[in-house]
Amino acid sequence: MPSYTPPLRDQQFVLHEVFKVSAAYQAMPKFSDTDADTINAVLEEGGKFAAEVIFPLNISGDTEGCKLDQATHEVTTPKGFKEAFAKYVEGGWPALSCEPEYGGQGLPLVVNQCFYEMLNSANQAWTMYPGLTHGAYAALATHGTDEQKKTYLHKMTSGEWTGTMCLTEPHCGTDLGLMRSKAEPQPDGSYRITGNKIFISAGEHDMTANIVHLVLARLPDAPPGIKGVSLFIVPKFRVNADGSLGERNGVYCGGLEHKMGIHGNATAQIVLDGAYGTLVGQPNKGMNGMFVMMNAARLGVGNQSLGLTEVAYQNALAYAKDRIQMRSLTGPKAKDKPADPIIVHPDVRRMLLTAKAYAEGGRALLVFCALLLDQEHHHPDEKQRQDSGEMLSLLTPIAKAFITDNGYAATTMCQQVFGGHGYIKEWGMEQFVRDARINMIYEGTNTIQSLDLLGRKVLGNNGATLKKFGKLIGALVEEEGVNEKMAEFINPIAILGEQMTKFTTELGFKGFQNPDEVGAAAVDYLRVAGHMVYGYLFARMAQVALRQIAAGSNDPFYVAKLQTARFYFAKLFPETATLMRTARTGSKVLMDTDAALA
Repeated sequence: MPSYTPPLRDQQFVLHEVFKVSAAYQAMPKFSDTDADTINAVLEEGGKFAAEVIFPLNISGDTEGCKLDQATHEVTTPKGFKEAFAKYVEGGWPALSCEPEYGGQGLPLVVNQCFYEMLNSANQAWTMYPGLTHGAYAALATHGTDEQKKTYLHKMTSGEWTGTMCLTEPHCGTDLGLMRSKAEPQPDGSYRITGNKIFISAGEHDMTANIVHLVLARLPDAPPGIKGVSLFIVPKFRVNADGSLGERNGVYCGGLEHKMGIHGNATAQIVLDGAYGTLVGQPNKGMNGMFVMMNAARLGVGNQSLGLTEVAYQNALAYAKDRIQMRSLTGPKAKDKPADPIIVHPDVRRMLLTAKAYAEGGRALLVFCALLLDQEHHHPDEKQRQDSGEMLSLLTPIAKAFITDNGYAATTMCQQVFGGHGYIKEWGMEQFVRDARINMIYEGTNTIQSLDLLGRKVLGNNGATLKKFGKLIGALVEEEGVNEKMAEFINPIAILGEQMTKFTTELGFKGFQNPDEVGAAAVDYLRVAGHMVYGYLFARMAQVALRQIAAGSNDPFYVAKLQTARFYFAKLFPETATLMRTARTGSKVLMDTDAALA
């Protein structure tokens, strides 16, 4: 059976030593009382909940799965899921970063981010039930009417109700302009919505009294394509004027998807049969509200893979220290045993260190993103808000795609450490691999994220935001450029930073002549950008570690941080050279292949 220990020390390192979040929040009146002790206390309790309440349900939930009653359209979640959710609500966890005016605790999103990392390590399938509610909450808080906020946000904040996002239809996935769901206006100002949605995570379950679906549909006079999409609230049960639940709405689960992983989460086929709904925002402007939820979900999906990378690494490390197999190439290390623990073998260490580096890099990136999100919404300086939002926009597709690609590679490597036992269910490793696979697909496939990064976030503003990130690298290089102990961390990012300017300009010029050039290079480009971001973050982490050691610290944590950073720059970061070369090969080798693909 697998085990899990919340990585509180590393979270605290990133929060307080690298990003110094408490000082950052002093500049935001809303969070000025949030100090390190408060954050640490919340995360310590959150770690206990993750490890003690929902982690024990991970394998059993995967084995049992969800069950649909075809007659009633009701879904039963795996044994223990509903009771765990009740404890989650009892502990006040849904309200952690929600607004006090809706009953929330008003803590920074950074705290919720770290809490959810631990939940995802413990049980990704369970965590998706409350997780999606945060995105729905954010969309309604931003675009909902006062009446809608009053009706729904208090219940979503308390955890009494959960939320979903209903986009995909059987004939269209990412291309939402092909959507067919219809919304017919009613005399009372409401709408009757008809259509079919698929792949709706947590779309039906028995854990809460009501489910608030955010549904995309078309009005009768809507223009074609994505410009004709509107957003609606469609509750499972209609809500009476006094806030109590009324009649069952015409939205129900028609089937559950049979999936490769996340079996404990109800991925529903949703049928809308003249369902009552209310418009969110302006007609035909539904993507404005949905993108609030989608961007939150993209960061959340990156967090899912971070969680899986961490828990897979922990278990692979423990196994590698215990499992004996063959002798070290440099002579016996465990002379009292018939063979050495497999951790003495170089390639086992390569796999373990890859997972460790990807976990630590992903954690730093997601904390950075959460801090930017807090600054975008709550910093008193308008320029700081704008700059934070712009930087977050650049980093979001990287956080989603780079972390999930790395997460799948890492969980697979951790499974490999177990050898044949990794393929056997009771060790838990094969589940981590299966669960990690979906994260590369949903909330916009990683290819979509790559196109978004290169086509919109970089070339769309002539590299302006990328240059701003380059200034962060430049400032660090200037600060540490003469420090010989930092050279192994600074020189690689300084060189790549210079290369990125030429690389991006070249791809932009080729893409202007032939848009397929952008499509052909985008996936490679995102990985190069991902390594640039990780490289910057690892350099900052190494900077802190070196300063602590120079100040006299004997904490092995800092030595470990330096060793991981050295491994990252030596073994993973050099992938950028190959990626830039393959990106430059262009689209011809892909598109002039009609005979090969006949």
